[in-house]
Amino acid sequence: MKALNPTSIAPPFGNYSHGITDGHFVVTSGQLGLSKNGEVPNSVGAQAEICFANIHAILTECGLDYSNVIRFSAFVTRREDMAPYMEVRDRVLEGLTVKPASTLLIVSGFSRPEFLVEIEAIALRAQ
Repeated sequence: MKALNPTSIAPPFGNYSHGITDGHFVVTSGQLGLSKNGEVPNSVGAQAEICFANIHAILTECGLDYSNVIRFSAFVTRREDMAPYMEVRDRVLEGLTVKPASTLLIVSGFSRPEFLVEIEAIALRAQ
């Protein structure tokens, strides 16, 4: 197994990896809307942009991209945040013929109150 911790994104908050691969699968930790310089935008859409960019950076570490993602799981803190998240997700996946499976849950909160969305992914290297 190999840890995936791109230097282009903020480091993990604790003793974990942003992603793990066994060469076949990639599993990411939940990505938050935290930019590399530590800023957290105050909108769900802007945070989702960062989350997806972080996931892309993790996938790129092992030569994959969004077309390899088989599942996204996302979490928002308010029902009204579902639509802005889905707008970003749909744009990110727009060119894909096969869209990944997707789950979206409403949760009571994250580790810091300014976080509004968290996204994780599972990807598969095509054989």
